[in-house]
Amino acid sequence: MALELLALRGLGLGDLLTAVPALRALRQSFPGHRITLAAPKSLEALLPLIGAVDAQVDVSGPGPVPFQRPDIAVNLHGKGPQSIEALRAAGPGRLISFGVGPPWQDGVHEVRRWCGLLEWHGIPADPEDLTLGISDRTGPVIVHPGAAYPARRWPPERFAEVAAALDDVVVTGNADEVPIARKVAELAGLPPERMLAGRTRLADLIDLVSRARLVVCGDTGVAHLATAFCVPSVVLFGPVPPSEWGPPPGWRHVALWAGRKGDPHGLRPDPGLLRIEVSEVVDAALEVTS
Repeated sequence: MALELLALRGLGLGDLLTAVPALRALRQSFPGHRITLAAPKSLEALLPLIGAVDAQVDVSGPGPVPFQRPDIAVNLHGKGPQSIEALRAAGPGRLISFGVGPPWQDGVHEVRRWCGLLEWHGIPADPEDLTLGISDRTGPVIVHPGAAYPARRWPPERFAEVAAALDDVVVTGNADEVPIARKVAELAGLPPERMLAGRTRLADLIDLVSRARLVVCGDTGVAHLATAFCVPSVVLFGPVPPSEWGPPPGWRHVALWAGRKGDPHGLRPDPGLLRIEVSEVVDAALEVTS
């Protein structure tokens, strides 16, 4: 009977992508274990690309987790207490987590946070092991104006100006972001077929980003997809600094930030985000694609 390792990361697209180095480190250190990832089912298209997960259980949030008695449970979700209790309820032989190991520290980059947790437990992890593949980059420029919270959404009028200044642009977004994306596409004068928001499944979005020449977006999951496929990107940060969630340096990524922190869950665009001008974004886009 195979040994079982359960890893909890019941969050979104970008969150899962920042946990890729930690998941790969678990695969390398526990080659005889069957690794099950507790994460939203909507993210399953990513799992074959990560190459470290054998199975998935559908979990959104910190639990509960429908899994019993893993040999090892790893909390890659948060600092608890809900996620810790959810994994304890599964009855693991060993629990790896903040709260029962190293202290949680604010201001740490999300990729390094989870690698650091594993290293504290004697599990080597490489925070630069983020790549899912490299394509020919012959696809369009992607402008992705949406984000999970209004605080991280640069105004659609400004995204439209950027889209109008660049060539071969498509506008992406999930089903909830269709109104914002449509406004950007219309203000930029793009034809209807260039408005792809609400029309792409995750697998389609992965394919589109992997081939893109450039991604322009806010602090959201698509930015992490660009990092994963080494696609040049311009990422606009507002309430959260790039030192905590931004792309790694030196990979033809530009992280724009006005140096002001705020509430990432705020209901209005962050004042720091609004300090970023259209000209800065256009100049950065032309620089990374030149």
